[in-house]
Amino acid sequence: MTEEQRDQLAKMVTAPYMALATMAICKARKISGNQFRHQAMSRIILIDYGFMDGILHKAALIHDLVEDLEDFNHQLIIDCDEDGPRVYKLVLEVSRRPGESKTDFLKRIYIEGSDNACLIKAADRIANLSDCQFLMEKSFIARLCEESERYVIPIAERVCKDMVTEIADLIAHARKVLSALEQFSPGEE
Repeated sequence: MTEEQRDQLAKMVTAPYMALATMAICKARKISGNQFRHQAMSRIILIDYGFMDGILHKAALIHDLVEDLEDFNHQLIIDCDEDGPRVYKLVLEVSRRPGESKTDFLKRIYIEGSDNACLIKAADRIANLSDCQFLMEKSFIARLCEESERYVIPIAERVCKDMVTEIADLIAHARKVLSALEQFSPGEE
């Protein structure tokens, strides 16, 4: 991390958004853990890749709240700070709309999404692929790999080639896990 990036990160005020993100502690994930940690990991991945935009970080911390928490009051985001309206707009970009299929959602981000929306989706998928090794559900892992290859890699290609490399590596690893699960048969030691 450069000195400039460290300064940008130090000046970023994300505590109000972190406080909002704690609303997701109670929301379990299909992969493992809870939504709070997943959202925080998505932000950490953005830091790891050197992206220091404050709106991006704030939205990453809460990117699943609107989609995953029933009856979430979006005004909480808007009123969080002076960036609230822009953060809310970005969160909506990376949230599935009611009735929107996963495929249509990913296509929408690829075609219409801002660079920040693409970055959050790529970081989100890196977090998901990193966690899927702990999941024993073969169909979920297979779907995650297929979606990642077909839709998320092109999204990441728009904004960060290094993220593409990591996503491809994680897909390869997840497929190894999937292969091992397929070879496993109950009753064998």
